[in-house]
Amino acid sequence: MCVESDGCEIEGCSSSDEVRTLSGSMSPGLKSSPSLHPCKPGHKFRAALLRCRSPAAAAGILSFGNVLNYMDRYTVAGVLLDIQRHYEVSDSGIGLLQTVFICSFMVAAPIFGYLGDRFNRKVILSCGIFFWSIVTLLSSFISKELYWLFVLSRGLVGIGESSYSSISPTIIGDLFTNNTRTMMLSVFYLAIPLGSGLGYILGSSAKVAAGDWHWALRVSPVLGITAGTLILLFVPEPKRGSADQMGGHIKARTSWLCDMKALAKNRSYVFSSLASSGVSFATGAFGVWIPIYLARAQVVQKTAEPCTKEICSSTDSLIFGGITCVTGLLGVVIGAATTRLCRQKTERADPLVCAVSMLGSAIFICLIFVVAKKSIIGAYVCIFIGETLLFLNWAITADILMFVVIPTRRATAVAFQSFTTHLLGDAGSPYLIGLISDSLQQSYTMSALWQFLSLGYALMLCPFIIVLGGMFFLATALFFLDDREKAEKHHFFFTLWDGSPVVPTPGPCCQVPL
Repeated sequence: MCVESDGCEIEGCSSSDEVRTLSGSMSPGLKSSPSLHPCKPGHKFRAALLRCRSPAAAAGILSFGNVLNYMDRYTVAGVLLDIQRHYEVSDSGIGLLQTVFICSFMVAAPIFGYLGDRFNRKVILSCGIFFWSIVTLLSSFISKELYWLFVLSRGLVGIGESSYSSISPTIIGDLFTNNTRTMMLSVFYLAIPLGSGLGYILGSSAKVAAGDWHWALRVSPVLGITAGTLILLFVPEPKRGSADQMGGHIKARTSWLCDMKALAKNRSYVFSSLASSGVSFATGAFGVWIPIYLARAQVVQKTAEPCTKEICSSTDSLIFGGITCVTGLLGVVIGAATTRLCRQKTERADPLVCAVSMLGSAIFICLIFVVAKKSIIGAYVCIFIGETLLFLNWAITADILMFVVIPTRRATAVAFQSFTTHLLGDAGSPYLIGLISDSLQQSYTMSALWQFLSLGYALMLCPFIIVLGGMFFLATALFFLDDREKAEKHHFFFTLWDGSPVVPTPGPCCQVPL
């Protein structure tokens, strides 16, 4: 027999069961008592909701929310030509949309990381989703004279989405462990390319169906509000570190300043964050500019006309979105499977797989700009292979963080890693590529060919950044085992420490500098 927080009986429970209330607290199993009263219909509904709070269901809902997070982000990229034509802005001006979004995203990430390590995470997630959904919907009604306001709205959306990206992986990290955690994180991070691809497809399809690009921004908010509601109802709030091998509950936590010092000394964390910045730089630039680059390539090949109509062709956005969905699925699945096999050969498998995949990706991304002038199909093939290799490391990078950072500072670690990767990556890459393209176009006579070539020359910066990221993953492999061992010892220390002073050092932060 189990009881809810108000003392009513819940049918179908054994005496050893525990019931999780909607507030996230746990009620131990109790024997039947005359003071208990039968559940009312409302209480039975609540009990049914509680039984649906399985870890697998929670991971599925969080992954669905992550799909929507990235789908909303790249819906704008799917109608970028239309936005550029509507607001009459240059390449650098249109690149500013993504830069402002990412800047606000990365500034908010450490704040949400701090909150996520100390307060109810699912409430923060839901509020973030509701916020960006409402702002996205309102931004679709901004007039063409107020481009600055449209740019500002993308910044506000970045704040809302930052809460989700910073906190949700830590809930999955506390629900699963070992290979199961790797698999669940793979599913969660599959949402990045899947959501990005669906964003292109949704934006292009909604624009064509409605005959107006503004409708591309009016679909994802409805889905976002649905996801936020599901998180509030069905996602539990697990105790931090409850799923880790060492067991036990953490009895003490360190200050935010101590956490930041420890992360700065964690070499695997620092190098993997720098490596992720290379991935972020390339994906941010490609997400904004590749569809436009391919559209200009077709104009040069005389297989398409420049956009002079109110609604521009969405073919390239649709194809690029489809490729991103498929390559994301393949990349994450292949990455997880490859890592699992390589772990049988070496314990450094995680960073080594990331390094090899990034270096291989750089080769095919270089080939895109070689073949695009002659063959669009050849360019798509190179995009397919390059993106697949690039997407291999997303879930693996998150798993590296889970291995080398203790549970009580994971949300802070995820948030600060997000801040670093965006600061050095896609916060500036779309605007930088647009700025280089504009500068090259001003150097010579304006023509369709030179518009195409100037953007291609600017995008050639990306493969070099990817190679640099691969080098950082190789550096991560050098320190991975030592940092993982330190994290395990530090976690065990905190499950035993009761908060009393440690002699001769003044505190645990200095005792175990992780």
